[in-house]
Amino acid sequence: MQAWRAAPVPTVPRTDSDDLKIFDSAAQEIVTLGPRHGIARMYVCGITPYDATHMGHANTYVTFDLLNRVWRDHGLDVKYTQNVTDVDDPLLERADQTGVDWRDLAADQIQLFRDDMEALNVIPPADYVGAVESVGLITDLIDELQQRGSIYAVDDPDYPDLYFRRKSDDDFGSLGHLEGAQALAVFAERGGDPDRPGKEDPLDCLVWRLERPGEPAWDSPFGRGRPGWHIECTAIALQKLGTDFDVQGGGSDLVFPHHEMCAAEARVATGRPLARAYVHGGMVGLDGEKMSKSLGNLVLVSQLREQGTDPMAIRLALLANRYREDWFWTDDLLRSAERRLQRWREAVRLDAGLGAAEVITQIRSALNHDLDAPTALAAVDAWAGASLAADCDDTEAPRQVAEAVDALLGIRL
Repeated sequence: MQAWRAAPVPTVPRTDSDDLKIFDSAAQEIVTLGPRHGIARMYVCGITPYDATHMGHANTYVTFDLLNRVWRDHGLDVKYTQNVTDVDDPLLERADQTGVDWRDLAADQIQLFRDDMEALNVIPPADYVGAVESVGLITDLIDELQQRGSIYAVDDPDYPDLYFRRKSDDDFGSLGHLEGAQALAVFAERGGDPDRPGKEDPLDCLVWRLERPGEPAWDSPFGRGRPGWHIECTAIALQKLGTDFDVQGGGSDLVFPHHEMCAAEARVATGRPLARAYVHGGMVGLDGEKMSKSLGNLVLVSQLREQGTDPMAIRLALLANRYREDWFWTDDLLRSAERRLQRWREAVRLDAGLGAAEVITQIRSALNHDLDAPTALAAVDAWAGASLAADCDDTEAPRQVAEAVDALLGIRL
C-alpha cells in the first residue's frame, strides 16, 4: 500500500546532542531510546479506516513524527512501519450502516487520512501495510503459534474460531501492568470478549474469525475467515522490522490489550521481545470527555482544513501539550496556535534576527528530553519576540530558524 507524500525535510547543521530519552510504558520510567548509529526501527499502530482523522489520531501521529524527526536529526536512518486495519468489525458495521461497500469506505477513509497527514507535515512511514494484503503473513504466524501449542479452537459448535492461549506466555501483563478484574474490564472495553463461552481463559484473544454470512473472508489452513486485530500488527511488525525493534507506539488506549497481546504473541513465536520499548501518546478529549468515534464528539482535521484553518496551526495546537498527557481540545487552544504561528512567520520574514544557534540548541535539548514540545515552542517564542523587538544584525538567523523549526518540529513557516 502506497504511503502519502511528504515534503522534503530540511537538514540542520548538527552539533553533538544528548541521547533521546523517553518514557517507556513497560518499564514505567524514562529510558534512552534508539541506537547511537545506523537504523532506528519503529512500528506505530495505524487507523481502522471507517471515519475521518480526529484530534486523537492527529496527536498520536504527530507525536511519533517528532520521534522520527529527532532520530533523523541524530543522523539515524529510520525504518518506520505503520499498519492500516482495513478489515475489522467497526469498518464492517459502518459500511452496513451507510450502505457503502466496505472496501470503498476503507479506500476513501485511507485517502482522507493520507491527505490529513500530508497537510500536517507528517513524514510518511517507509512501509504502510494493510491487513488485507497481509492475510498470508498473518496465517503463517498463526500456524507457527499453533505448532508451539499456543492456538486453540474455541468450544463453539457453530463457529470454532481460533484463539491465542495467552497463558503460555509467562511475561503476559508486564506491559499493561493490569491484573484480575481490572484487566478483564479493560479487555472488554477495548474490543475483547472475556465473556465468550468456550474460551480457556477470559483474556485469550481472537486470532482467526471463521466466516460468517455476509462478511468478507479469505482461504486459510484453518478454514475461510479473517484475522483478529492483535495478530495483524504482530505479523506485520515481525515481517517488516524483525524482533527487538526500538519502539512500538500508539495511543495510550493501545497499551492493553493490544500491545500486550502483540508482545505476548511475538515472544511465543520467536522467543525474543517484539520491541525494546513501548511509547504512548495521551488521550485527547472535548467538553470533558474522551474524543472518540463511539461518542461522536470529534473534531476532525479535514473539517478544520475545509474551514480554512492552516494545518500548521493545528500541528502547533497539538504540540502545545505534552505528548503523553491527557488533554482537551478547545477553540482557545487553536486560536492561540494561530497567533503563535503568525508571530513566528513575522519573525522569520525579517531581514535579520537574533542568532539562531542558541534557539536551535534549546529545541534539540527539549525534544531529547521526553519529546518536550511545549518547552521547544517556548524557545521559539522567545527568539521570535526578541527578534521582532530588537534591531538584530544576523541576516542568516531567520532562514536558519525557519529550517530548524521545519526539520525538528515539522512546522512550515
